[in-house]
Amino acid sequence: MAKRACIVHGWGGSPTEGGFPWLKRELEARGFRVVVLDMPDTDHPTISAWVARISKEVGIPDEETFLIGHSIGAQAVIRYLEKIASRIGGAVLVAGWVTLTPAAYAGEGDEEIARPWLETPIDWAKARSHAGRFTAIFSDNDPFVPLSDAEVFRKNLGAKIIIEPGKGHFSGDDGITELPSVRDAVLEHAAVV
Repeated sequence: MAKRACIVHGWGGSPTEGGFPWLKRELEARGFRVVVLDMPDTDHPTISAWVARISKEVGIPDEETFLIGHSIGAQAVIRYLEKIASRIGGAVLVAGWVTLTPAAYAGEGDEEIARPWLETPIDWAKARSHAGRFTAIFSDNDPFVPLSDAEVFRKNLGAKIIIEPGKGHFSGDDGITELPSVRDAVLEHAAVV
């Protein structure tokens, strides 16, 4: 069975934003079936709708399934992993967060949108038990995600932590059009399945 990768964009993002098209091509060139999800109501993301969208796209998860989540998409991946009964090959979480800096609340209503994502508890142990490996990738100058969140992902998921210099929030707005560390993390996960 072919390995498959499911990419979940972030809050206000889209499948064609930033480095996602590049990442899709790179993984497809290595034999993966890849889908970049078009998440529902991207400007007003809710946990239930985003987890349901991932669940619908993944279908029956297995150890040949790899999930990549960016920003709130990373948290959606974790919350999806809480709900499943089987195990996937691995997850790569890019600029994922459990806390936010004040800069994240630039738009009207942003605090209200973020609140459930910040306050709804995560069953870390359950999420961790449903993926073979985790890698969490952060930037040292992300305006929205404090670098201290890296320790949360390491401690709670056993994630390998990668900190990249000067990548901002890893978005198209930061000029990011390629995601080599993400590609390499997925390939590393897939090699040990």
